[in-house]
Amino acid sequence: MFSPDDYDFELPTEQIAQAPASERSAARMFVLAEAGAAVSTHSRVGALEAVLDGVAEARGQRPLIVVNDSRVVPARIHVFRATGGRVELLVVDPAALGPGARVRAWARGARRLREGEVLRLPGAHGETALLELRYLGAEGEGEAADSRARVFEIVRGQLLDALEAVGELPLPPYIARPEGPDAADRERYQTLYARHRGSVAAPTAGLHFDAAMLERLEVAPITLHVGPGTFLPMDTEDVRAHRVGSERYSISEASAARIEAARAEGRPILAVGTTATRTLESVALANGGAIVPGSGRTELVITPGYRFSVVDLLLTNFHLPRSSLLMLVCCLGGRERVLAAYAEAVAAGYRFYSYGDCMLVERSG
Repeated sequence: MFSPDDYDFELPTEQIAQAPASERSAARMFVLAEAGAAVSTHSRVGALEAVLDGVAEARGQRPLIVVNDSRVVPARIHVFRATGGRVELLVVDPAALGPGARVRAWARGARRLREGEVLRLPGAHGETALLELRYLGAEGEGEAADSRARVFEIVRGQLLDALEAVGELPLPPYIARPEGPDAADRERYQTLYARHRGSVAAPTAGLHFDAAMLERLEVAPITLHVGPGTFLPMDTEDVRAHRVGSERYSISEASAARIEAARAEGRPILAVGTTATRTLESVALANGGAIVPGSGRTELVITPGYRFSVVDLLLTNFHLPRSSLLMLVCCLGGRERVLAAYAEAVAAGYRFYSYGDCMLVERSG
């Protein structure tokens, strides 16, 4: 059995980043290379190209960088009952849905909701409702069910349009914003290459890439729409029983061809973020090791013993203790090696979580 305690660490509260670095590429970057033992260096994201030159010298080929181009949707809304009571919803899987479609959401203040009652989302100035939702109840039981989710049916309106009009950016709870997200958050909690709307959390490793870097680096975009379950701490006795929920992904023909061509040439694949990693590995698992174009859903949780078939290097932020994301990094880089690096990063004053610094990890062994 593998316990969540195996992925725990101590972090001073003051090292949880409350704002991003002054410039995207100014964030610190902890480089954990594989050379038979842990070899670490301290750098900045702006020096990534020089670091990759070193990888190319060691491996004979420059890595292909794979990013997640999903765009964060302002998916937190406040809807109202006929009695005037307010319910906060975090839409779990925001998509282009209209009347008759079902919507899943995490809810606050929903204990007294009655099945069949209709809730209204007013416009910015209280005008006619942008969205009306009929409450259908808690999500049913089953292995893929989300015990936190409530299910609603759209009676009136278009979901994405309503969210974009009056929704709130769903910043993680460890970023304190008593008055809600501000204008700076709306810019910086989004990657520069974000294209396809559908995430409720940013693929945060990509927040460090600025326009100048993107012009110089060879990047292949794929899409995974991040759900809130990805960041939940593991609360099962055995981490292999942990679930993150189903998330939508897609890979274009152009990106699939570029990734497969790079692999055929023996080039390393550098995934930017755990979401890009899980997408690549999910597609490979379903297609005999190949990256093929298409779309689907994944519930992949990478647990101890997993053998990576695509990703050679990972650029990722520092993650929550006891989380499946930290476990993924440990599976790639080696648990003792990665946790030792986390302890070194804490001692060196690195900033943690979504707005914090990042780590470049080379696959162990």
